[in-house]
Amino acid sequence: METLRFESSDLEATEAFMSRAYAPMRIGGRARDTRARVARTAAERVSVDKVAIDFTMAYDVGALNRVALLTLHTGAIAATAPGRDELYGPGESFLITQPDRPYTGEVRAARYTVALFDTELLTEAAVTSARTRGPVALTGNRAIDPAANRRLGATVAFLRDHVLVDPDAGGLVVATAVRHLAAVTLACLPNSTTGEEPHRTDSRDAGGATLRRAAAFIEDNAHRDIGLADIAAAAYVTPRAAQYAFSRHAGTTPLGYLRRVRLDRAHAELKAADPGLTSVGAIAVKWGFAHQGRFAAAYRTVYGVPPSATLQDADR
Repeated sequence: METLRFESSDLEATEAFMSRAYAPMRIGGRARDTRARVARTAAERVSVDKVAIDFTMAYDVGALNRVALLTLHTGAIAATAPGRDELYGPGESFLITQPDRPYTGEVRAARYTVALFDTELLTEAAVTSARTRGPVALTGNRAIDPAANRRLGATVAFLRDHVLVDPDAGGLVVATAVRHLAAVTLACLPNSTTGEEPHRTDSRDAGGATLRRAAAFIEDNAHRDIGLADIAAAAYVTPRAAQYAFSRHAGTTPLGYLRRVRLDRAHAELKAADPGLTSVGAIAVKWGFAHQGRFAAAYRTVYGVPPSATLQDADR
């Protein structure tokens, strides 16, 4: 993880920093206090910024070429793009602009969070959910309903407050959280997959051989950041065919099978570990389980005891 902090009351310094951090831009403002503060935490393919602008700052920004989700905490933000004028208030989580389009507007004495991630993650999320096979575009800026707005904001906050700030969070945990953010974005914002008919699965591609190839790939690569698209490619089938093969022959999903393999690996490591040298949390994070409570519940369901009991027994 990388961290970066910026604070200045100099408009030229703020403009230079924001041009480097986001996209080339021009800013302006008139106030006694033109202080701006940004605290960034970044990992591969994602960054999350906490931003405070203490004055009304006009901006003219080039294309970000990334998905930019904002959660507004205080103040207001006005955004103008071709054919669209929006004014956002506290509590709203939204897409500030299309990734490939410039935009202008004002930040009006606001505090907000910005999550930036690669646009390709949207397509990967859509493929994982079997919603499409091609590039995905977001078609609206506001959440589809109040519940979706809350869900989007909570997902950004979890990434900001629990994942990217955790020095012990492994690559799998961060990658899983970022994939989850992309999937939630698709679920909460209007996009090009909405209303799309599901593709038919060719049952000839969903047999036992497909399952064996996919399962072998998962078992060999459970320690890596892999998803449905990777599993399907390794089995030489479409993601939907891979899903059908696991459902028909294993009673689960490819990602469900991946989680079980990782749980088994964590179990084996807990049994062999020295409780004086490691912890349940460290082993859980290593195998991609970011939420300790959910890991413990899943572990107890499968093995009948909490993970801490397995670790303590390893010392006997």
